[in-house]
Amino acid sequence: MNEQTQQMRDIAVAALEDIKAKYIEILDTTELTDLFECMVVASGESNRQVRALANNVAVELKAKGFQVLSTEGEESGEWVLVDAGSLVVHVMLPAVRDYYDLEQLWGGQKPTFNPTGRPWSAA
Repeated sequence: MNEQTQQMRDIAVAALEDIKAKYIEILDTTELTDLFECMVVASGESNRQVRALANNVAVELKAKGFQVLSTEGEESGEWVLVDAGSLVVHVMLPAVRDYYDLEQLWGGQKPTFNPTGRPWSAA
């Protein structure tokens, strides 16, 4: 992963932590695809928080001089994607994240969601 992508990753993670994202996972995808170098996956507890988290990532990246190519999913707020070229950030509700399991697809570790004290699964 190049230095610029590492800087973008650090800015994105700080922006997510600032709005209290849960289960932040960083995946280095340099060996898996040429489309991007790093993926950050995080969870928000409500549609409003998911939108706020993704918006904060985009705002902070732009404020530091990085280009955000696009954002997708702000309407529903269940899953918002921030595409910054070599960095892609996915912010999702826990149920959506559990269902799509991006970490497994991209070689990371899936978090265990336990919002009510009982094991939860989308299956």
